Amino acid sequence: MKDKAIYSVSEITAAIRQTMEGVFPFVWVRGQVTGVSRPLSGHLYFSLRDEGASLAAVWFKGNQKQGERFDPLTGEIFEDGPKPCLALSLEDGQEILCAGRLSVYPMRGTYQLLVEMAHAVGEGQLHLEFERLKNKLALAGYFSQERKRPLPPNPCRVAVITAPGGAAIHDFLRIAETRGLGAEIRIYPALVQGEQAPALLREQLARALADQWAEVVVFLRGGGSIEDLWAFNDEYLAGAIKDSPVPVLAGIGHEVDFTLADMTADLRAVTPSHAAQLLWADRREFAAFLGNCLGRLDRAMARQKEQRERGVREMARIIAAHAPHLRLEAWERQLRTASDRLLLASDRALQRRQTQWQSLDRASATMPAGLATMAAHLERLEHRLSFGCEKALARATMRLERTLPALAALDPMAPLQRGYSLVYKAGGPLVHSISEAQPGEALLVRMADGSLRVTVDEDRQPAP
Repeated sequence: MKDKAIYSVSEITAAIRQTMEGVFPFVWVRGQVTGVSRPLSGHLYFSLRDEGASLAAVWFKGNQKQGERFDPLTGEIFEDGPKPCLALSLEDGQEILCAGRLSVYPMRGTYQLLVEMAHAVGEGQLHLEFERLKNKLALAGYFSQERKRPLPPNPCRVAVITAPGGAAIHDFLRIAETRGLGAEIRIYPALVQGEQAPALLREQLARALADQWAEVVVFLRGGGSIEDLWAFNDEYLAGAIKDSPVPVLAGIGHEVDFTLADMTADLRAVTPSHAAQLLWADRREFAAFLGNCLGRLDRAMARQKEQRERGVREMARIIAAHAPHLRLEAWERQLRTASDRLLLASDRALQRRQTQWQSLDRASATMPAGLATMAAHLERLEHRLSFGCEKALARATMRLERTLPALAALDPMAPLQRGYSLVYKAGGPLVHSISEAQPGEALLVRMADGSLRVTVDEDRQPAP
């Protein structure tokens, strides 16, 4: 709208309406209900008041749902079925939280809140408190996946903290009977709703941990509203779950129900029945696994049997090929062959000897004449040999007699008989000159009848 000095009522009202709807397209407003009016049109008119102001509100029939199927604040789906719309039960004095848009009603020139959804403040406060605690514990690391532990597979000792008479424990036990390989379950009774429930839940958790018996601790509770489940949003209970040395499984409410205990636990089950399914495998799976193992065992045994049978057949073949009686038979055949060959060779050798003997017999008949001739020839040879030996001996004796005087003259020991001597150094060399002997040196003097050890004097005289 262009600036001008004078506006019509419609113009100024439209401008205000456009500005208000642009600035406040969607708002949440909290206040106390007054002046509730339900005309035949089905629309709902009322005002929201606090200590200092009042705001007109209208909840048109088109925005009033027949039943709320989910929580407008959290998006939580109501498992127990749709809840009646708050418009049916709205009354003066009730404190509510409304969501909608601000607009101007031109006919009256007043602004009002066009309500699209409303929520009782008590329940809304719980959601706000839940969000506050969730953010606080998330920052403290309560929900961190790094600190969460896996559940033991098919545990044998399970501690269950729940209301003993509730439907949750019955569903849990019913499913547990059909799963796993048998386990012992201890129930630690506690309130699961009300002001005293958080303290009792913490107490029973401490008791279960103090027993040092359970492999896993399970919290069970059926579904309900946020007020019903509020005991499991206790900050101290979440801290006790976080510090538990034993893994904790939470089976609280239904799939859409989330509590701080769920988020802090090591594992969350969407229902109590699902908790039993997470703890123990279906026995049909064990049966199938066992059947598979038996089948594999049968096949392995069949393969082993076949391999052993092949081995036995091979060993039988080897034994048959190397049997002692077969080897004895072979040796017997070899012995017979060798015996036959030996007999044949003996016969042949005997025949050769007989032939040679016969030849000698024939030769011996003519032997006497030949022997006389040979004896005469041998005598002549002996005479010639004797004569030759005597001549050779005589010539050798003459050469020896001529050589003996020369050998005697060359004998180094002969001069010793005439008074000469030989001088040796201690190491054995012969001393030829006085220059070879040093003063004080020990020498060996050899004479004809023995040796003397002497020491060289300082006074050495050369030969005249």
